[in-house]
Amino acid sequence: MSTWNIDSAHSMVGFKVKHLMVSTVRGSFTGFSGKIESADDSFENAKVEFSADAKSISTHNDMRDGHLRSPEFFDVEQFPTLGFVSTGFVKNGDAYTVSGDLTMHGVTKPVTLTAELGGIGTGMDGKRVVHFAVSGKISRDDFGLTYSAMLETGGMVVGNEITLDIEVEAVEA
Repeated sequence: MSTWNIDSAHSMVGFKVKHLMVSTVRGSFTGFSGKIESADDSFENAKVEFSADAKSISTHNDMRDGHLRSPEFFDVEQFPTLGFVSTGFVKNGDAYTVSGDLTMHGVTKPVTLTAELGGIGTGMDGKRVVHFAVSGKISRDDFGLTYSAMLETGGMVVGNEITLDIEVEAVEA
């Protein structure tokens, strides 16, 4: 069994959401950690654990980030972390279907994500590294993130569907 620790300096946990029904706001969580446990380099049936600091949310706009940390959105004082624990990691051709329990805003729901293996190599320090590009979509309403103002023309200021865009580089322990 190999354990691979997520290298936060070479990884990114990003998301995007519709704003005003026409544009897209992108953001990320800058504080996170996690690990992957795998019996071999196929990563079939690997186990994944991940945690992010909700306060580390960044959309590169201080006012918006403050609002996202407030009780109207993530309520980071009451719910300081987001977490994911896999329940399945199944190879499908060149990709993997990763299922698991996502906890956000104090609510845990099952989610299914897609992971693509970018490769396995050797880092500058001689340790083996692996890369996965992870993507998926979740509904923020499912996690109690229900804040939304309505536009005069109809529609919501903030979309409900969140697209995840995650790049993981992990180093074998």
